[in-house]
Amino acid sequence: MRLDVTLAEAYNNAPYPLNGHGQRNVHVLKEAFETIDGDVDSDVYGSGPVIEQFQNRFAQLLGKPASVFFPSGTMAQQIALRIWSDAAGSKKVAYHPLCHLEIHEQDGLKELHHLEPILLADTTRPVLLSDVLGMPDDVACLLLELPQREIGGQLPDYAELEAISAHCRAKGIKLHLDGARLFEVTPYYGRSAEEICSLFDSVYVSVYKGLGGIAGAVLAGEYDFAEESKVWKRRHGGDLISLYPYFLSAEYYLDLRLPRMADYYEGAVELAALYNGCHPAIRTVPQVPVSNMFHVHAERPKEELEPILIEITQQTGIGFTHVLRPKTGTVCYYEVSIGDRYAELPQEKVREAFRQLGERLSSSNRQ
Repeated sequence: MRLDVTLAEAYNNAPYPLNGHGQRNVHVLKEAFETIDGDVDSDVYGSGPVIEQFQNRFAQLLGKPASVFFPSGTMAQQIALRIWSDAAGSKKVAYHPLCHLEIHEQDGLKELHHLEPILLADTTRPVLLSDVLGMPDDVACLLLELPQREIGGQLPDYAELEAISAHCRAKGIKLHLDGARLFEVTPYYGRSAEEICSLFDSVYVSVYKGLGGIAGAVLAGEYDFAEESKVWKRRHGGDLISLYPYFLSAEYYLDLRLPRMADYYEGAVELAALYNGCHPAIRTVPQVPVSNMFHVHAERPKEELEPILIEITQQTGIGFTHVLRPKTGTVCYYEVSIGDRYAELPQEKVREAFRQLGERLSSSNRQ
């Protein structure tokens, strides 16, 4: 057992990582293209039968008249909010304080489109109807993220979601879905993607997060919305000469993994129970997951927990995480996202890893 290994190294070398579908290497593309006819004509600058077929399929899956493939979700969502802002004649858009547009995009929405975000709710819970009722009257669009990644994948109750949708429609406020992980919430809600999307005017879905494709996103809505988004995609430089490696691989993994979403969700519930039962210093947020993801909070400083996880990973082969993030001086956390790997884990090794984790945390209490 090496003593100088980092947590990321220990996780990446572990034979049994708890998270995801597998390493994001070139094999992801090779596997997808093994079944594709090499004589199929490429798309050209966002047009052609092959991309139109893909977009039509996604539109049908999401229950919208049209969809457009984008090379990135960042591009797609900024464009969606710009379209709704222009239509309303208002620069104000509303979303959660931990929305991707607010914390991960270098203020692109403000610098490129000059929009004015209104932040709703606090950083511990999803946006609720009570937050929406307090918005200014001239908000053009409300963005909701389902599930809310930065708070452990939390979701509002479906009845709350329906109430928000009804309020926005009554007030003429466009409702946009950040559905980066939309398919992962369908088992918990017990509703199809189409049913959920019917509450929204526009929808963004990632093709690489839960589905495990290479990169890219789909933006869906009415025909006029989709056509306008194509203009903005060209303005953003999103019409690459060919996008087929992204959307053809996305279609392959859609077929492979869409039927497994319930398994991922059930695996997350099972794994969260192991975390919550191993030691009082460990808890998950939410306590019972509502999608395939959750956060693990540990009442230990990062510097104390990291060597414990490294040692257990090296001894058992179970990889917990590649990174710990400090939350306070005495609490750290990390994200868990269940994919194909979880079903393949040897359960006796998993139980042993959690037994050791509880034992080591108890031992550190006594020191």
